Parts: sequence; C-alpha cells; structure tokens
Amino acid sequence: MPEGPKRPRGEEDSLGRRMRRYAQVSASVGTLAARLGAERFLGVTIDREQHAAELRRALGGIKGPLMKVAQMLSTIPDALPEQYVDQLAQLQSHAPAMGWLFVRRRMTAELGPDWELRFAAFAREAAAAASLGQVHRAEGLDGRAFACKLQYPNMRSAVEADLRQLKFVFALFHRIDRAVDPVNIHAEISERLREEIDYRREGRHMRLYTHMLRREKGVSVPDYVPELSTDRLLTMTWLEGRSMVAAIETASQRQRNHLAQSMFRAWYVPFYFYGVIHGDPHLGNYTVRDDWGINLLDFGCIRVFKPSFVQGVIDLYHALERHDPALAVHAYESWGFTGLSKDVIDTLNLWAAFVYTPLLEDRARRIQEVGSGHYGQEVAAKVHRELHRLGGVRPPREFVLMDRAAIGLGSVFLRLKAEINWHRQFQDLIQGFSVPELAARQSAALGSCELPLP
Repeated sequence: MPEGPKRPRGEEDSLGRRMRRYAQVSASVGTLAARLGAERFLGVTIDREQHAAELRRALGGIKGPLMKVAQMLSTIPDALPEQYVDQLAQLQSHAPAMGWLFVRRRMTAELGPDWELRFAAFAREAAAAASLGQVHRAEGLDGRAFACKLQYPNMRSAVEADLRQLKFVFALFHRIDRAVDPVNIHAEISERLREEIDYRREGRHMRLYTHMLRREKGVSVPDYVPELSTDRLLTMTWLEGRSMVAAIETASQRQRNHLAQSMFRAWYVPFYFYGVIHGDPHLGNYTVRDDWGINLLDFGCIRVFKPSFVQGVIDLYHALERHDPALAVHAYESWGFTGLSKDVIDTLNLWAAFVYTPLLEDRARRIQEVGSGHYGQEVAAKVHRELHRLGGVRPPREFVLMDRAAIGLGSVFLRLKAEINWHRQFQDLIQGFSVPELAARQSAALGSCELPLP
C-alpha cells in the first residue's frame, strides 16, 4: 500500500514538546498554586474573585486543550470552587485563527501536496476558530459544501502537558476543600480529551449520531467525508444555521419551545435508546435552522454507557417519584458510588431532586422556576457545603459527563426561557425501557460505526 503524507516533524507526542508546554502552562498555574498554597498553609488571605479573574485571563491567552478543559470544568458541578467556575465559564470556544501559510502547510501534511486539486474551492479565511483547531469552508468536486476542521499542530503533546498540570491543580484544590474528590473527574476529562484530538474517531461518532437521530426531524447531523479526512483533518458537509444567541433575540415563545424540544431529543434519544451522551452542550456546538430545528456540529466529546447505568438514571427517577430510599441507594450504587452513608445519600438526593423535579411534574413549566439566572447554582452550593461537612464524596467517572450534560442543557433551556412539559418528553423516552433491548441496539449501532462497547 502507498504511504500517506508524512507527518510534519515534531507532530509526535515528544518529551521535548511536552516540556516546552509544561513551561508555558506553568506560568499560568504556578501563580495559582503559590497563592492558594499561601492561603492554605500560611494563613494569607487572597481575593478569590480577583484571583479567579486573573486565572481566566491567563488561560484565555493559551491556545489549546487547557482552554478546552477550563470550559468543561465550568459546567461540572463542584469540580472547582464557585469563584473559579464563574470566571472560567466566560472562556469562549474561539481563538485567533491561524493564517493561510499555516493552513496550506497543515493541509499539505494531511492530504498531500496536491490537496487543493481535491476541492473545487477552499476558503483562505477560517469560518471559526476554537481551542483545538479551526474550520474552513470548502466546496467539493461534486458541488457539496464542506466544513474542514483542521487541528492545530502538536496537540497531542499539549494535551499530555495540560492534563498533568490539571492534575496538580485538582490535588491542590482538594487539599483545601475535600467536599468532592476530583480523581475520577480528572480521569474522565483525560480520556475524553485524548479522544477529542482523534478526528477519525470523531468521524465515526458523527456516523453514529446520524444513525441514532435519523428519525428526529428537528435535528440535523452533518455527513462525514472520510476520503478527505485524516487523524487531524475532519471534513464534513456544511450545515447552514444561525447561532443560538442570534436566534433567541428574535424568537417567539413557540419558537423557543420548539428549540428546547429539539435539543432535549438530540441529547436524550441517544442516551435512553443507545446509552450514548453528547458531553459538550456548549452553545458553539450547534446552530439553529430556518425551521427552528438544530444542527449538531461537534462530536469529539462523546460518552458511551453500559445499559445498567441508564437503568440507574431511570431507577433514581422512580425512587424520587415513589419516595423509595432503597431504590435511590441502588441507583447510586449502579452508577459507581460507594460507601454511602444515609446523610450522604440525603445530600445527593437534594441535587437529584433539583434535576428531576421538572421531569416529575406533569405540566408545562420552565426548567428552573426559582433562584438566580445560573442553573442550579444555589442547590449546588448547598450540596457542596453539606458534602464538605460530611467528609466528602468521590463521584464515579461515569457520572461526570452525564451531570455535565444535564447542567449544560439546563442552562440553555433557562436562557431560552422555554416552557414545555418536560415530564411528557421524558416519559416518551423511557416508556417500555428494557436493558436487553438497549444493549442490542447499542451493540448493533456501535459495531456498524467501528466503535467499542463500553
């Protein structure tokens, strides 16, 4: 077989590149460590709000996975103290685009020196730029409109360097506040981020979502174009749409409700029918169609669960519905929680009751009817205080992205001011649920896309 285009020199995950990345990132997190350490061990008082703002500004200047991780942490309850979450949430999924010389060099590395002949047109200016890569609009030889996502160089080395620094920051925060043990949060983020720089895998995820959402008229998924894709170049069909922020400005209540229903189906049909969740409900990962359906655009952060985990989510719903504490314990244990005391279970139930209440009430309502404009913030703070008092808890890995999806979507629904009957939406998904049937559908769908079972 002929060899593909050679990888640019230094693209591998080299020790030298990791060390340079450590030095760059350490300039940002080193000050964080020093100040927090002084506060913890020397009794020095720091202004947490100001400190968090400085950290956000520092991370915002670093292109690469650390910005991506910061965005993820801002939507994982209790991963970091509240002041830091508020600041990290302001990091946007965009960065200054690389210029044409960079693009031409990178495209040559991925598709060979004649790469331009494989397109009828290729835009020199990026249509969007994010933390791990940038997107260019193109036209195929067959006339189709394409989106070409080109990864920045040396991302593998950057990922390993940034994850090591993140582990250090987590350990430091945990010494200060033991309410939530971040070991499994770090492990889950690490695995998902390593997968996210594998664009061939993302292409298979795209095929999986095309299959899972094929009957959902309110959701569109781009077509994967494997002949114009590599490990670091992902080509897909271009889907026209407006940003969610722009769409909300002109939307009626009926249109906002329709958007919320489409998003609910886009995230939870895959979960309850196939055990798959999209773990990154960031506003930049979808656009709004002219008919007020949505386009899903990014498939790097995908989590596949064992059918028993999905059963546990449904079991907890029934436990709250029936006031059945034994079933609640069974649900938590099926997710991987261990050593749960009654007080810890009662505290976890505070969070569960908040998340499940819209699903339990058979009426049209907003996703959150009391509290601030931040979804679940007051409840999360109360749960955190109680867990701290009780000695803390270690969330299982499987719980991390599921919780993140719920919070991320809830925040979007809150912003939409959507008023729908969440109970009926949920009942439509779980009616007739069967673990064996989910397992069979999951196995067939993953197998057809060459993806592993959980």
